[in-house]
Amino acid sequence: MTSSTARLAVKLHKNVTLVRTSELVLAEEVLARKSLARWVVGRLSETVLLVQPDEADAVIEELRRMGHTPRVVR
Repeated sequence: MTSSTARLAVKLHKNVTLVRTSELVLAEEVLARKSLARWVVGRLSETVLLVQPDEADAVIEELRRMGHTPRVVR
């Protein structure tokens, strides 16, 4: 297959919220915490997590309880 006909695999996500962490270690901490991990539906990169949009406020509150100050853009 030549580069002009090569296909790129793409996955479309609808109705999700992105959580971007400043460091890989924080993303790992989110995934390790059961109260947060249950709302994570995927991972786009080492520091970007896909979260169920209906649970975005709960995720933000849990991050605050963990001592983090998330920046929220809506």
